[in-house]
Amino acid sequence: MINFGVTERKSQELARRMHNCNLLENDIEEIFVRSSGAGGQKVNKSSTCVHLKHICSGLAVKVQKSRSQGLNRYYARKQMCELLENKLLGKESPEAKKIEKIRKQKDRRRRRST
Repeated sequence: MINFGVTERKSQELARRMHNCNLLENDIEEIFVRSSGAGGQKVNKSSTCVHLKHICSGLAVKVQKSRSQGLNRYYARKQMCELLENKLLGKESPEAKKIEKIRKQKDRRRRRST
């Protein structure tokens, strides 16, 4: 298992989620690039931005949330799982359910206010 610099529970949750999406480490092409934006000299000298490409589906993710490469690797895999869930499950994916819940809340508020 890769050390991402997160808690053991989060690592296990990510591994379980990757397993549910049929996302294997062998199917991922990982490239490290230099980040851009705020961060000063540290950002300009180190390659902390992570670019993942899922070879089977062709989906690609680029993450530079943190100045830590390990955390960016974690976030990139997490985001890749979300994309695969959206693609595979459609309206049953957690992201789609979350969006639907927010839409219903807005509808209720709009009806209440008029």
